[in-house]
Amino acid sequence: MAALLLLLLLLLPPLLLLRKPHLWPGLRWLPADLAFAVRALRCKRALRARALAAAAADPRGPEGGCSLAWRLAELARQRPAHTFLIHGPRRFSYAEAERESNRAARAFLRARGWGAGPGGGAEAERAAGVAGAAAPLAPGDTVALLLPACPEFLWLWFGLAKAGLRTAFVPAALRRGALLHCLRSCGARALVLAPEFLQSLEPDLPALRAMGLRLWAAGPEARPVGISDLLAEASAEADGPVPGYLSAPQSMIDTCLYIFTSGTTGLPKAAQISHLKILQCQAFYELCGAHRQDVIYLALPLYHMSGSLLGIVGCLGIGATVVLKSKFSAGQFWEDCQQHGVTVFQYIGELCRYLVNQPPSTAEHGHKVRLAVGSGLRPDTWERFVRRFGPLRVLETYGLTEGNVATFNYTGQLGAVGRASWLYKHVFPFSLIRYDVTTGEPVRDAQGHCVATCPGEPGLLVAPVSQQSPFLGYAGGPELGQGKLLKSVFRAGDVFFNTGDLLVCDHQGFLRFHDRTGDTFRARRQSWNGGPGSASPPLLGPCAALRARF
Repeated sequence: MAALLLLLLLLLPPLLLLRKPHLWPGLRWLPADLAFAVRALRCKRALRARALAAAAADPRGPEGGCSLAWRLAELARQRPAHTFLIHGPRRFSYAEAERESNRAARAFLRARGWGAGPGGGAEAERAAGVAGAAAPLAPGDTVALLLPACPEFLWLWFGLAKAGLRTAFVPAALRRGALLHCLRSCGARALVLAPEFLQSLEPDLPALRAMGLRLWAAGPEARPVGISDLLAEASAEADGPVPGYLSAPQSMIDTCLYIFTSGTTGLPKAAQISHLKILQCQAFYELCGAHRQDVIYLALPLYHMSGSLLGIVGCLGIGATVVLKSKFSAGQFWEDCQQHGVTVFQYIGELCRYLVNQPPSTAEHGHKVRLAVGSGLRPDTWERFVRRFGPLRVLETYGLTEGNVATFNYTGQLGAVGRASWLYKHVFPFSLIRYDVTTGEPVRDAQGHCVATCPGEPGLLVAPVSQQSPFLGYAGGPELGQGKLLKSVFRAGDVFFNTGDLLVCDHQGFLRFHDRTGDTFRARRQSWNGGPGSASPPLLGPCAALRARF
């Protein structure tokens, strides 16, 4: 079947080019387009096979659980001694990660009122009370994590998934009204705090208690009355696997996670992340060309999609090693790479700028980094980065936390975020449509349909919504997603996701980021047209880049 598909893919381009001569300029990129399309189709097929195997597995075993549960159990069985995580002096193998997350899962299950025998024997649901004022958690309840990037963040996240609970990743800097808003919007029933945050959170504790939240601290440090040590509770639990039926989704588009937008145009919104998206993110690093022997350097916040879903889940997808940093240090970066044998670096553009602005060091030579993957890298920084630290390959990507479309610049073309070849759009469909920046609406023709852009013309990036590429919206009500869905775009009744981003496709089929639309775009225009200190348009900072892209 794969050979037949490959033959068809080889025969179709010449026939298509005979009918559409305007496609000739992109012909030189056909081998790369073809190679990526074949890789993407293989990834899709492999993920589908994994999902079907999980659905058919024994529900009493971990293989019958959610994708995080069965993938971690699979890696712990296949590569038990292989290092999964490096954080400072601490190292954890896949087997250790499985055991740590099992302990966390059992601690959360105890808070659910679920009991199991000491040897992990016959289990039964029970509605027992739990000590403390907070009511027991129920299946599907949301537990918020307010933690820095550390191993405990991962064990608790994986444990919540295994226990059949939803996780909300709360940005670590949020306090007061913004924090309370986020917790209310996702319907959190419990909150896990980092001990080092307790002092700054002290003014918020009365409001948090008034919300009826169960409060945990992730550590043994001194803490106020009513906040228990979750890690101590987890360490007392057995480390055997928990039954898969506890976390198995009824539907792959069920919500299992909330990730908050940056709130640049208002309060943060809780984007609903499905089991399907978690599964799809397992393919991220494979699509980028990474493999299981790679060592990935990750210094991005785990409460963003870039760090958690792409960095961590992507690493699980290939069974590689991740070097996790709680904070990025440009001065220490190359020493870390040398020490741990880093081969892949996940960035946002600002991190690369910090690195090229550092004074020269001996550690930046002789490293093993061969691939840098991320988003928001400006062409001038890109060129300086490769010239100074190469030879290495840069793979720029584009995507949205809540979106259903992603692009990969797998050719390495300077300044591009992806390709718009017909092969790529066959695997990951999207379109660029004309957009009126004055009205803030797509341009429509006499029939009421949107109009595709021409090469070189900025257009609004939209992607068809389907069962395989859904848009789940935001927690709190459908009105929060207003404007995110466009109807009757090319045909009556079709539905497309509106990314809110303007991109340009050049004559060779390369996509380049152009600008944001909506409130952010209009606010910037007003600032450029006379705001104080607005001699030139401001550049997108790292927070805006994280919101706009992966």
